[in-house]
Amino acid sequence: MAELPDIESLQLLVLVGRRGSLTAAASEAGVSQPAASKRISRLERRLGVRLLARTRRGSTLTAAGELVTGWAERVLDDLDVLVEGTAALRRESSGHLTVAASLTVAEHLLPTWLGELRRSAPELHVGLQVTNSSRVCDLVRDAVVDLGFIESPGSLRGLRSHAVADDRLVLVVAPDHPWARRRRPVDPTELARTPLISREPGSGTRDTAERAVRAAGAVLVPPLLELGSSAAIRSTVLAGGGAALLSELVVAQDVASRALVEIPTADLDFGRTLRVVWRTGTRPVGAAAALVGVALRNRGTGPRAVPG
Repeated sequence: MAELPDIESLQLLVLVGRRGSLTAAASEAGVSQPAASKRISRLERRLGVRLLARTRRGSTLTAAGELVTGWAERVLDDLDVLVEGTAALRRESSGHLTVAASLTVAEHLLPTWLGELRRSAPELHVGLQVTNSSRVCDLVRDAVVDLGFIESPGSLRGLRSHAVADDRLVLVVAPDHPWARRRRPVDPTELARTPLISREPGSGTRDTAERAVRAAGAVLVPPLLELGSSAAIRSTVLAGGGAALLSELVVAQDVASRALVEIPTADLDFGRTLRVVWRTGTRPVGAAAALVGVALRNRGTGPRAVPG
């Protein structure tokens, strides 16, 4: 296969056709006439066609040169389309980000992360869906969103992930609840047989609680109440509706102010890792990579590059 011509030589050839001479084309291109002549000679050798008729009065296109110039114009026009099109795709990719997040992450972590991201990219549009962890994973697998943030420790089939925050569930009650005055921790058996105010199946909080109790050799009884958000559960517990396992992120201020009482538990590990997920076979790029980077920096352990 013949060596392909370089873009600058094609551009110079087109200028010769438009200006009528090599001297005028060299002047417009900002190069010397000898340098322009050498470039066209190199192009002629690559193509194996004589492009210029060189005389004492100057250099003009041959008949073959006029044909090649017409083809070169179309090549350069198509190249402009390629460059402009990819630039538009890049702007679209970097200017729009779709995210799905579990309630705890969406309410207590994402606002800070998105605020930092928007300060560095003020034109960025972010579309956010807030749902439970199971649904977040489905949205990412189906490519409905670019990134997902979850609380659930469950299966991540078809997804890649990276830890972005640490959390734990806290057993809390209102100050007038009978447990608020107890001195000994709640063990797995007692907790398992106590109906709690709980999230719906598929939520990260519910999944974490069930796994922790099951790992201790017990199984939670059906919930006293099943509510669709941590905020609703918190309000119900504050009103004296019962006990609940909630994220420390959700109840930290309530426990500090004694609006809620944290009840110690024994032989139960309610720690969990909050994670960002994306589809297997891809990796976060553009605004998605930037958001992952912000989350990792806020955790204090994040590398500069997004894990592959």
